[in-house]
Amino acid sequence: MTISFLSRATLAVFLGLCTGLAATGPAGAQITARDRYASIVVEARTGQVLSAANADETRHPASLTKMMTLYMLFEAMRDGRLNLSTPIRMSAEAASRPPSKLGVPAGGSISAESAILALVTRSANDVAAAVGEALSGDEDAFARAMTMRARSLGMTRTTFRNASGLPDPEQVTTARDMVLLGRRLIADFPEHYHYFGTQYFAHGNRMIRNHNGMLRDYPGTDGIKTGFINASGFNIVTSAQREGVRLVGAVFGGSSWPQRNNHMAGLLDDGFQRMGVRSVPVMAQAAPRVVAGRDPTVGPGPRRVQTAARPASGQPRMQNVSTTRPVATRPATRPATRPAATQPAQPRRPASQPATPQSRPAATPRTPPRTTQAPAAPRPQQVARNGG
Repeated sequence: MTISFLSRATLAVFLGLCTGLAATGPAGAQITARDRYASIVVEARTGQVLSAANADETRHPASLTKMMTLYMLFEAMRDGRLNLSTPIRMSAEAASRPPSKLGVPAGGSISAESAILALVTRSANDVAAAVGEALSGDEDAFARAMTMRARSLGMTRTTFRNASGLPDPEQVTTARDMVLLGRRLIADFPEHYHYFGTQYFAHGNRMIRNHNGMLRDYPGTDGIKTGFINASGFNIVTSAQREGVRLVGAVFGGSSWPQRNNHMAGLLDDGFQRMGVRSVPVMAQAAPRVVAGRDPTVGPGPRRVQTAARPASGQPRMQNVSTTRPVATRPATRPATRPAATQPAQPRRPASQPATPQSRPAATPRTPPRTTQAPAAPRPQQVARNGG
């Protein structure tokens, strides 16, 4: 009996070492290796910690870095240094950044609003570098400014070396610091936070899908950001709100984005339960929020979509989404001549008399007829793949 028990115990230890760390706390799903995993969930308003594992251990933020880039951009807008329409120029240096990227050519530009959307949805490294250059002159100076501002917010264990989160051994943060940054984005910029809930970004003739699958799969999620590099694993910071209770959580070190998202969902479920919020059954999600860019340099694209009013707390967001405004309805065909009643000055002619040379044939309209039908939704292969 003793030998059998010891054998089972030894086997359990061996399997634990092979499969990685089992996350501590009530959501204890196995996630990844010990040297990369970290998590924390807090109540957004007070910062009350509901669960934590390795929350103060340094980790690589990957594209979670862009949360700080956006914080700096929002702050510049609040201070009047730029606005949503301000052009962000793409230098050759910024355009050389590896994917994910928006692909704006060197010398081109996009509006500050399109830059926000590209960072949130596409997690565009080239746009992050361009924003850094626009705000601080060059990306190195911007990274120093990011670090100083992060420290002033209380992110004491965070250091930035670039604006995008591309690999750098000295670019580090903690799960606790990133959750703090998420809370500050929500509290400090309520007029801009809604951008983190954008599921699709229409840029020119492309429809770019947000990498954050939690927006589609976890009821109550309204942001924030995902990230991945080899050194970090799959990271995410998520904000979700139910029955007036908002939680912000972070998970670092997932071995895949589905596993990371499932683990985050489990941690949030446990957090809501601790806060006395009833569970929400899995349901069909509301129509996605689509936002179109307004850059004349990339073609007209779909027009901007109006955002529906927010529902009561705890209810799923429901809205009708269209990428174009409806065109005023016109008659399908136009008669060859106007009715006689509308032309009192012209004498009547016999029915056998041919039309005068001045009459325009109905078959040759001056301009092509405008369609009233909205463009078809993008095919699956046109949608950006989830990279983080």
